[in-house]
Amino acid sequence: MNFPDELKYTSEHEWVRITDETSADGRPVAVVGITDFAQSELGELVYIEVDTVGETLAKDAIFGTVEAVKTTSDLFMPLSGEVLEFNAAISESGGDDPGLINNDPYGKGWIIKVALTDLGEVDMLLGAMAYRELVGA
Repeated sequence: MNFPDELKYTSEHEWVRITDETSADGRPVAVVGITDFAQSELGELVYIEVDTVGETLAKDAIFGTVEAVKTTSDLFMPLSGEVLEFNAAISESGGDDPGLINNDPYGKGWIIKVALTDLGEVDMLLGAMAYRELVGA
């Protein structure tokens, strides 16, 4: 299983990449997705729902759901911020290809972009080694 060192992770199996982008009001932007471990545990993903674009959510709040053939799981905000964008390639109204998460969880399978409200929360996330230990990989 792959856990890129440059990413941060949550115990709920989301990953975060802080980008060089800033929001219209100057806040740092992060990209969020689910980990390789999470997608392998869920199996084939068939539907991703994110109806929180434009909302500002607290760390650990539910921002959407992923539906696999056999289960549905909530998606949790790894950091507080405003949900700026839902990846059109995986959304039902866009490319409708949730399998991108199974095939490329850290690349084309990203789920949302977030304008962060508290960059200090990044320090509470797990590094790759700690996440590997968490999942026993």
